Amino acid sequence: MQSRAQWRVTSGTQDPAAVARLLGLLPHWFGFEESNAGYVEAAGRLPTYLAWQDGARHGSGQRPAGVLLVRRHFPAAAEIYLLAVDPALHRTGAGRALVSSAEADLAADGVQFLQVKTLGPSNPDAGYALTRKFYLGIGFTPLEEFPDFWSPTQHCLIMVKTLAGASS
Repeated sequence: MQSRAQWRVTSGTQDPAAVARLLGLLPHWFGFEESNAGYVEAAGRLPTYLAWQDGARHGSGQRPAGVLLVRRHFPAAAEIYLLAVDPALHRTGAGRALVSSAEADLAADGVQFLQVKTLGPSNPDAGYALTRKFYLGIGFTPLEEFPDFWSPTQHCLIMVKTLAGASS
């Protein structure tokens, strides 16, 4: 396992080029050209969080190591639309830092529920098993698996989390 890095997360600057670069590094998770084009397009309009290693700042010449896009569905409900981290930096805290930063902003804006969609457990893919383990480890709960959501062989698992400070 990699050593834990220090992460700085920025928001407010959309970076479709960073999304395209990071998706290109993750063909196992993001291997469909049409889907990737949709993520890159969304990166130009959705709220964006960027993870920078060891205090690097946007514009410093260093590229972001991770990105998270948020999609708001209702005033009290949002989705992690995309989370991608350079695979050389998996398990160093970048994903946790991105999600934590987004959660804090969303909770402060009245969001009570955060969801994420990922490949469901009925698919034996080892990479997605790690993805589900990551989300479970940061407090998400599996809600429902939908067959035929993306394709007949890719069952979508919706995982949810109640954000801190949400009213009961």
